[in-house]
Amino acid sequence: MDQQLITIPRRRLMGLILCAGAGMLVGAGKADAMWSVMDVLNGESGETPDRPAIPPSMRGVMGYNAEVYRKFLSRMGLRRISVQQIMDSHAKAHGRIHNTLPPRQLWGNIRTTLLTVDKVCGRMGEPVGEVLSVYRCPAYNATCPGAKSHSYHLRNNAIDMRFRSSPRKVAAMARDMRKAGIFKGGVGQYPGFTHLDTRGSNADW
Repeated sequence: MDQQLITIPRRRLMGLILCAGAGMLVGAGKADAMWSVMDVLNGESGETPDRPAIPPSMRGVMGYNAEVYRKFLSRMGLRRISVQQIMDSHAKAHGRIHNTLPPRQLWGNIRTTLLTVDKVCGRMGEPVGEVLSVYRCPAYNATCPGAKSHSYHLRNNAIDMRFRSSPRKVAAMARDMRKAGIFKGGVGQYPGFTHLDTRGSNADW
C-alpha cells in the first residue's frame, strides 16, 4: 500500500514533465506548456462539449485564469448566450494592445448584465449572434473608437452584441423590459450592434 502511494505521484509527475517538455519542443511557448501542465493536474485534456478549447492567443495573454473565469461564467446557466462568445470577446487586440480578462474583484459585476441579456434573447426568440465586447481593460478601451474614459465596460457590467434582428428592434425590446422593471441600466443603439449595461440608473442613446 505504501509503495503504491509513492509510485502514483511519481508517475503523475513524470506525465507533467513530459507534457510541459513536449509543449516547449513543438514551439508552443511557455504559456501553452503551462496550460498543458494545469490541464493534466485537473484531469482535463482537450476540448469537450462542456469545455470548449481556449484559443492559443488567449492562453498566452491571459494565462490559466481564463479557464477559471470560463467556469465562473458557466455556473450562471446562460441559455441563449454562450460562454465561448463571452470568452472570445476578451481575446481581442488592437495592434499590440491586447484586451484582458477582468480583475477578479470585478467578475461578479457582469452577472446581472448577462442574465438580463439572456432574458432579452428569450423575449425576442433568438440567441445572441456575436459578442463584440464585454470587459475592456483601460489600455484596450483607449484604443476603441468612440469609447468613453469612464465606460461601463471598464467595470465589467456592459456588453456590446449583435443579433440577427436589427439593433433598433433589440434596443426597443431591452427598453420595454427595463420599463417593466426587469433591470436598470443603459441601452445604446448603434449601426450594427446594441449596447446594454446594468449601471443601476437608466440611460439611452
